[in-house]
This record gives sequence, C-alpha cells and structure tokens, in this order.
Amino acid sequence: MMRPPLAPLLALSLAALPLASGPVLALEGDASAPIQVEADRLDLDDRAGTAVYRGAVMITQGSMQLTGERVEIRRNTAGQLTQATAIGERAYIEQKPAPDEPLVRGWGRTVVYHVAERRIELIDQAELHQGGDTFDGGYLEYFLDRRVVQARSAAEGVEDRQRVRMTLEPEQQDAP
Repeated sequence: MMRPPLAPLLALSLAALPLASGPVLALEGDASAPIQVEADRLDLDDRAGTAVYRGAVMITQGSMQLTGERVEIRRNTAGQLTQATAIGERAYIEQKPAPDEPLVRGWGRTVVYHVAERRIELIDQAELHQGGDTFDGGYLEYFLDRRVVQARSAAEGVEDRQRVRMTLEPEQQDAP
C-alpha cells in the first residue's frame, strides 16, 4: 500500500485551518473545536485553493455539520475559507446559532455556505427547519445573523417548479 506524499496532507491540514478561525461558526466554542472530515476520496488543488471530497462526505466542527456525496471547499489567496458547496440527493447542513436558540437544519440537492456573508443557499428540493418553523421550495436562502429566509419556487439549478410552503409555529404565550 502506497502512502500519500506528505505535502498534500500538510496542505490539506492548512486548508482546513481557516474553518477554525474567524466568524465561520456561530457558537463561540465552534471556532476552536477540532474539524472532522470523513470521505472516500480527496482531490486537493492548493494553487486553485480548492479541496473536493467525494463519497458520503461528513464535515463537522462544533455544532456545524455539512454532508453530501461531494463537498467542495474554496479558499481565497489569503487561505481563508470563502465557500463550501455540498451536492447530493439530500445534501445537509446544520448549525446552532446561539446556545439559547434551536438548531437550524437545511437540506437540498445543493447546499452552498457563503462564509463571509454567513448565508446558506439550499437549491432544489430545499427544506429549512428553524425551531418549529419549516420552509420548503425550489430555492431557499437563509441569512444566519439576521434570521432572514427568502424562498422561491424556481431558480437556476432547480428541476421543475417547486411551490414554496411554510409552517410557522405560534409563539408561546405566558399564562396569566
């Protein structure tokens, strides 16, 4: 069995470091949590700033989890993570925005996490759950910091029109 050369493994380790720095994750402990990546295959292009994982990919760091059959991570020239894209029949992302807030969970055939904007795109058979509230459609966009959801029945990358549906749970009223 041949061992992979050390340089690509070192580059992979360095590529993962930006996941742990900056405002990538909402919970304070998330940024300092170890990054766990599981996949069947990795193709790393250090010059292009991309790492492509294939085969039941699971990436976790603290409360954040990203899964898909294929996950591509892009870095800028400074080595900071700029975008993570998961593709699969049911690509998935979850994150806990704050200790006292419910877990945010999203699915789609494509999930794109724009790090600097703290924005998630869920594309084709998109579904978002935030507490008891649910949103479904062809395309959903969620802004983590502002808690804003934008939904569309059709968009680029969406097969057929997929009507927007939502279920909002009423706020609990305190008993007198």
